[in-house]
Amino acid sequence: MAKEKAAAKVTEQSENKEAAKAEKTKKKKASDAAGTEDVNSEKAEGKPEEETPEEAEGAEAAAPEEEKEDADTQYMRLMADFQNYKKRVEKEKGDIYAFANEKILSDMLDVIDNFERALSQKNDAGEGFMDGMNMIFKQMMGVLEKYGLEEIDALGKEFDVNFHNAVMTEATDEYESGTVSAVLQKGFTLNKKVVRPAMVKVAQ
Repeated sequence: MAKEKAAAKVTEQSENKEAAKAEKTKKKKASDAAGTEDVNSEKAEGKPEEETPEEAEGAEAAAPEEEKEDADTQYMRLMADFQNYKKRVEKEKGDIYAFANEKILSDMLDVIDNFERALSQKNDAGEGFMDGMNMIFKQMMGVLEKYGLEEIDALGKEFDVNFHNAVMTEATDEYESGTVSAVLQKGFTLNKKVVRPAMVKVAQ
């Protein structure tokens, strides 16, 4: 009888161990399943994954390349701006040199007009005196031309508002309509810039 009770007790203890073991296994499976669901839930929600060392290293390597590209772009832009500035300064210097004497030469135009009027008048000073005055006038004009002063060729040319100032028109068969038929006052340019337009008559 005692042997039967001992055997029943051993059997009961074995069954309890098996039940505990089964319960433990069941809880572990439930825990693993819950962990998998959490991971899947995080992925479904779009939670960012941690970067791998290789990805972090690649990102760090890309950053200096972008910085270098930005620096190169800024350098090229600065060089272009500097070249434009240099050209602008050179042009301004050229204009200063070309037109530095504009005021003086403009004032000389009235002197030229009076000189020509004097030479066109008849006088009793003698041929030698007039020849000498003509030589002086040509010498003066040569100096002015050396500094860029040029007379505007107007007579017989088509009227151009950029070079001619029409003060009257006249009916004439000598010139075609719209052309300059007479020059009342000479015009001049300084280094291709008009400092005084020619005062003219225009044929109808």
